[in-house]
Amino acid sequence: MSKEPHDPTHDEPHDPPHDEHHDPLHERLKAYEGRPAAVGGTGKDPVNEAMIRHWCEAMGDTSPAYRGPDPVAPPTMLQAWTMGGLSGHTDRSGAYDELSALLDAAGYTSVVATDCEQEYLRPLRPGDAITFDAVIESVSPRKSTKLGTGHFVTTRMDIRAGGELAGTHRFRILKYTPAARPEQREKTAPQAPQAADRPRRPRPVVNRDNAGFWDGVAEHRLLVQRCADCATLRFPWLPGCNACGSRRWDTVEASGEGTVYSYVVMHHPAFPAFDPPYAVGLVELAEGVRMISNIVGVPYDKVRIGMPVRLEFLKVDEELELPVFRAGGED
Repeated sequence: MSKEPHDPTHDEPHDPPHDEHHDPLHERLKAYEGRPAAVGGTGKDPVNEAMIRHWCEAMGDTSPAYRGPDPVAPPTMLQAWTMGGLSGHTDRSGAYDELSALLDAAGYTSVVATDCEQEYLRPLRPGDAITFDAVIESVSPRKSTKLGTGHFVTTRMDIRAGGELAGTHRFRILKYTPAARPEQREKTAPQAPQAADRPRRPRPVVNRDNAGFWDGVAEHRLLVQRCADCATLRFPWLPGCNACGSRRWDTVEASGEGTVYSYVVMHHPAFPAFDPPYAVGLVELAEGVRMISNIVGVPYDKVRIGMPVRLEFLKVDEELELPVFRAGGED
């Protein structure tokens, strides 16, 4: 099972003050539960070594399981084999579009992906022909989050290889009406600004797999995992070695020296806690692993590939400190 939370709402959703048991809209939305979102879908290409290679190069995954005379596809590619590309699929059901239109008409016109779950039942190998069916699994009652108020919609896709169930993919979105921005709230209810109302940077997701990394950050140490069996370094933190599969590991402390391997400049979407444009870099550490963080110390348009950088820790607020990289020789 692979569960990859990605919740930009930051707070656990909660119910707004209304009686959801007598919500006519939700009753209409629940009628879509169990209806198909795609029927008899067919992957545009069979599982193939070229796409496996591209995926592994993009992810930096060098596992021998994905190469050689009898490779398998990385499990996390499960959804990739079902994607329709720019031209889309023609076998999509109208139920999902109807549900989306109903939410749009009710004012829930914004959408954000919140999380996905995958379950793997058998490995996929080059030559496997992919088919799939998708169903609208659930529509939540109206919920309020940091982003706004709306409904969570979950779809489940059953993915088959040669007719045999290979895995399932659950995908959840929030269709919502955006919450009023701070400046809009001030217009309707003028009051002195409070420190608690200032926008905060999103909180990192800390779990049992990466808690040690954040413990190191709290001590101003950048810790990199090292396999206890083959000594391969890995970042970000993972529960097992992607070189030999071992679950035993220890850590080494990075020197903090690195270079910009690649970067992007963020212009939008605007988020209250950030001030675009700003540079986000993929930094190659002296130890050989790469990590993503902000590049500071130079204007965003002066960041260059190959630029030397050095680790420092940025105190974002009273609760949050983050590792960032300052361009060498620039202040």
